[in-house]
Amino acid sequence: MKNRCAWCGSDPLYIAYHDNQWGVPAHDDRHLFEMLILEGAQAGLSWMTILKKRENYRRAFHDFDPARIAAFSQDEIQGLLQDSGIVRNRLKIEAAVRNARGSLAIIEEYGSLAAFLWRFVDNVPRQNAWQSLGEVPAKTAQSDLMSRELKKRGFNFVGSTICYAFMQAVGMVNDHTVDCFRHAEIKALTSRDTAGHEKR
Repeated sequence: MKNRCAWCGSDPLYIAYHDNQWGVPAHDDRHLFEMLILEGAQAGLSWMTILKKRENYRRAFHDFDPARIAAFSQDEIQGLLQDSGIVRNRLKIEAAVRNARGSLAIIEEYGSLAAFLWRFVDNVPRQNAWQSLGEVPAKTAQSDLMSRELKKRGFNFVGSTICYAFMQAVGMVNDHTVDCFRHAEIKALTSRDTAGHEKR
C-alpha cells in the first residue's frame, strides 16, 4: 500500500490527480493557464468539485485556449451561466475572460506564460520537506508577489492562497509530505527538469 499525502483521500479521481499530476513541474502554457483558471474556480469550493467538472471546463472553455476565451461575448458568458457542467458563478466566469486577456498580454511581453510565472521561483522548483500536512503553508512570499503582479495586470481570483495552490499544482514547489511516495519521485523529476532547462 503506497503512502500518500493526508489530503489525498480514497477517491480514485483524487488519487490519480495526486499520483500523476500534482507537483509535476509544468512549463506548457495551455496547462498553466488551465490550472490558473481552475484554481480560481475552486475558491470557496472543494478541489474534488473542480476535478469532477474538469472535462466539462475543457469543453466549455475550448480546451483552455486563451485567445478564444479572451474573445467571449456577453452572450457566450450568459450561455456559460446556464451550463451545469461548470461552476455557474458570473464573477468566476468573467474572471476567466479577464485572465485570458491578461495571459495573452503576458505572452506577448515575455514570450510565454511559463517564462513569466516561473520567474517567481527563479525557474527552479522549490524542494520542501514537510513532515505533516499541518506544516504546509497556505501562502508564501513568492505567492504574495505572484498575486500582486497578476492583479496589476488585471487578473481576478488570483489571491496569494490561490496562487500558492497553483504553484503546488504545477510543480513550482514540491509540497508532497516526506512520507508520501511521490515526494522522492517529484524531487527526482525536478532535478531532471532543472538540468534540462539549464541546457536550453
